[in-house]
Amino acid sequence: MSITFIFFLGLFFALIGVVPPGLLNMTAAKISLKEGHVRGIMFSIGACVVVVIQTYIAAIFARYLSRNHDVIEVLQRVAFVIFVLITIYFLFIAKSEPKEQVEPKIRSKGSRFFQGLFLSGINVFPIPYQAYMTITLASFGWLDFSQTSIIAYVAGAAMGTFVTLYMYIFFFNKMKSKTLTSQKNMNRIIGSITGIIAIVTLVNIIRDLYP
Repeated sequence: MSITFIFFLGLFFALIGVVPPGLLNMTAAKISLKEGHVRGIMFSIGACVVVVIQTYIAAIFARYLSRNHDVIEVLQRVAFVIFVLITIYFLFIAKSEPKEQVEPKIRSKGSRFFQGLFLSGINVFPIPYQAYMTITLASFGWLDFSQTSIIAYVAGAAMGTFVTLYMYIFFFNKMKSKTLTSQKNMNRIIGSITGIIAIVTLVNIIRDLYP
């Protein structure tokens, strides 16, 4: 697969992981509203630095596990279950309104950068998420574990995270004014995407069982 394709894979799956309202994107949006776009972007850059590290660790971990085919089969099944659970969550459980986040009072640009580092660092979800994604993509033949491919995927994941935070920063007022139906539609879209991934993963598992 080309480096560009792998880059966009990383970007796409990072978008899926970050686009639901959460601590990082809601904090970035609130900082932008209260203190200006520059500080919101500084926060986002700090968060993305950690995402680079987390995604690289996840890819290296996945590469190590990929040497054992039995482990890959187990991880495929785990990934399938996770995608099904995520799909169920966004289609049937996810609330329509994002919860309010507690916002520490930090003023300087440098402090916002380090706040991004800190909040992203305590959010360890990207490591298992990206490990499962890289294993799954590798099983489809869409990704190999060469250093070049890993770097391209990591760069895409960092860019996808930044793009999502950037969107929250500059469109938060419009997002807040949207109706409940719009938020439900966002949940349905995310749930549908993860549902499709779950189906493709299931097909791949069945193909391995009955070659």
